[in-house]
Amino acid sequence: MPDKDHLRSKLAALEERARGETKALEKQHAENKLTARERIDKLLDPGSFVEEFMLATTQVTDFGMAERRQPGDGAVTGFGKIDGRLIYVFAQDRAVLAGTVGSAHAEKIAYAIQTARRVGVPLIGLYDSPGARIQEGLTVTAAIGKIFFENSVTSGTVPQISAIMGPCIGVASYSPALTDFIFMVQGSSQMFITGPAVIKEVLGEEVSLEDLGGSKIHSEVSGVADLIAKNDEECIAALRRLVGFLPSSFSDTPPRKTSSDDPARPLEKLAKIVPEDMRRAYNVTQVIREIVDAADFLELKGKFARNLVIGFGRLDGYSVGFVANQPMFLAGSLDVDASDKGARFIRFCDAFNIPIVTLMDVPGFFPGKQQEEKGIIRHGAKLLYAYAEATVPKITLVLRKGYGGAKQAMCTREMGADQVLVWPGVELAVMGGGGAVNVLYKKEIEQSSDREKTRREKLEEYTERFSGPFEALEKQFAQAAIEPADTRRRLIQCLEILRDKKETRPRKKHGLMPV
Repeated sequence: MPDKDHLRSKLAALEERARGETKALEKQHAENKLTARERIDKLLDPGSFVEEFMLATTQVTDFGMAERRQPGDGAVTGFGKIDGRLIYVFAQDRAVLAGTVGSAHAEKIAYAIQTARRVGVPLIGLYDSPGARIQEGLTVTAAIGKIFFENSVTSGTVPQISAIMGPCIGVASYSPALTDFIFMVQGSSQMFITGPAVIKEVLGEEVSLEDLGGSKIHSEVSGVADLIAKNDEECIAALRRLVGFLPSSFSDTPPRKTSSDDPARPLEKLAKIVPEDMRRAYNVTQVIREIVDAADFLELKGKFARNLVIGFGRLDGYSVGFVANQPMFLAGSLDVDASDKGARFIRFCDAFNIPIVTLMDVPGFFPGKQQEEKGIIRHGAKLLYAYAEATVPKITLVLRKGYGGAKQAMCTREMGADQVLVWPGVELAVMGGGGAVNVLYKKEIEQSSDREKTRREKLEEYTERFSGPFEALEKQFAQAAIEPADTRRRLIQCLEILRDKKETRPRKKHGLMPV
């Protein structure tokens, strides 16, 4: 019989090797980065992590891999808890084989995604890898393909959250792209398909890693990243915060957080934050923070498509997704990027039973040749589709105005809103008064001896008809007009009556959203 003490000693030695090389661990710290295992320890509740497949090792022996193989294969996988709730997690480990993705490494990640789906718990992936291990050839590409498949099949069953905490290069970057949220760390994380060397060789262009795929590019230009953290610790804290707003799976509801914030708290500041003058801008995130419990609002994609605000807050302890026009940018109009941003978020909320509160103050779709060339018709239709498809409770509050098709794109009753509320003084019309008068009374104005006076009179007449909540209420476009100060109380009342809402749709395999 084998000597058990010898076996224990051998097992301990292998586990020590799986924890990484000392120099590599020290290098992570020198770069002001946590190691893979330190990240997991900070992410999960103390002592809750249970590691799986710690000693998994690549079976490839070509190109010198026989001597270089290490237990763990550069990935740490397992499960633990965040605030007492079970979570599956994986972290790429730069201290083992530089974190390169080998077949065992990829199989472990695919297993973590698959198991999170099967047991119905959120998945968090911590990415930090220079890319695929080329020595393993097609073996590793097949294993990476399994990751993509599991990401795709798991979509909509459990929340999938990615944190890019180092490089995420080449084909491997498609895994986080298939997940629900992507966080990045400022200065230390990059995502791109083709690196600077290849770009220089093929196109003759020189570009830095940061300019090609750094956090600024992906948070402000591409829209790939949802949130940017200053360092590893801040990123991990944000991950824990996000999970608190989410259910474990599509069959659950988000956990309710005990709140001491009075559900009937009057919002006296709202009337001052939102100017009556339709042409004056204001910051809609201030409105949201006034409404939600304890001013706790987690904004996502805050620097991308800034004319639309999305994010999570709570009302009376319950998670709510907010979608709001932002008058500070493009006057709150909807463009290609804002439509994509909103539609994606709405569909996530719908998939995971999170009610949607929409704050409407929209002058229209952003006009111009550039937007038409980019496909504003196709992209704008995504918002319409997402709202119409969603079966979760949907409440729309009109703060000041809603014009034309953009009004429908911000969820009116005919687009499926369960409750539409309006503030006094709102304007709901096909278009704003100035443009409408030029169309409706063009001939009359042109024939007038005093065109400016006639135009002013017609504008007053048009404004009188469409200003205020009266037509919307008379024609049942809205359930009620409310005072700004009463907004929080009324939203909470609406959510309470809608909490057990049931809605069925025609049987089909799936719809065809414009993409």
